[in-house]
Amino acid sequence: MHVPLLALTGGDPLLRPDLLPVVDFASKRSLRTSLTLLPTPRLEDSIISELRACGLMRVAFWLHGSTPGLNDGYWKMPGLHRRTLEIIGTCHEVQMPVQINTIVSRRNFHDIEPMIELLTRLDVMLWNVFFYVPGSPEETVQMLDAEQHEQVFAKLYNASKRVNFQIKTTEGQHYQRYLLQQRVRESRGRLIEATAIPYAPRGVNDGRGFVFVNYRGEVYPSRFLPISAGNLISQSLSEVYCDSPLFTSLRDTSRLKGKCGRCPVRTLCGGSRARAYAVTGDLFATDPCCAYEP
Repeated sequence: MHVPLLALTGGDPLLRPDLLPVVDFASKRSLRTSLTLLPTPRLEDSIISELRACGLMRVAFWLHGSTPGLNDGYWKMPGLHRRTLEIIGTCHEVQMPVQINTIVSRRNFHDIEPMIELLTRLDVMLWNVFFYVPGSPEETVQMLDAEQHEQVFAKLYNASKRVNFQIKTTEGQHYQRYLLQQRVRESRGRLIEATAIPYAPRGVNDGRGFVFVNYRGEVYPSRFLPISAGNLISQSLSEVYCDSPLFTSLRDTSRLKGKCGRCPVRTLCGGSRARAYAVTGDLFATDPCCAYEP
């Protein structure tokens, strides 16, 4: 399938006795592999060295705030912020590249710039900003509104021009639209169909350039879109990804509704299908957190 990146995550991956053999197996087949770890008592400093020796490309940690209060308050466990910073130091000692994952919601919306300052001091390689997708109607109160998304986008864009680490988004597909708008504005152009713009990259979205497989073999368009397209016990991954009705429909931008369907950059962005489904129950509805009006 020519997969560019295998990302292993949990739960706590260290609970699996075959974790190191899995990383080694992937590395020997030239498959770039990253691993998200939790700062539990199982995470001893020596494990980082062992993972490095097995060929792990990058290790990731969750930080949901620049301060212990914000981060440990999210987990409801004291000491995680301090331990995460300690283990990042261990990673640097063995030259293991570090990625930080952050879920942005209303509770830490004000903490973007302090987080950027912290990550600069920590000398990370990548910051993956997850935009909150509610798991139930009651949880929508934590979701940023459209204008707040734009404010975060502006801070990320400004930071991207001065920091030494890469910034990417998860379930923030409309950040690609924002980036395109800035490039168009800086070149004194106008926003037109993305397919006509040579520097517009192909968009990655739920089920389009991305696939999530859980520990039971169920295949999902993303970890935030709880609709299974098949199971690896009975089907190959390529069969599910290429041919399942769910995945093929998600790659068909003509099925998008509302302003997402009218948007000139729908092939680049397409909106968060997971968020649209979580809020409306419709996979193809307009992303409720996009401020752009075509």
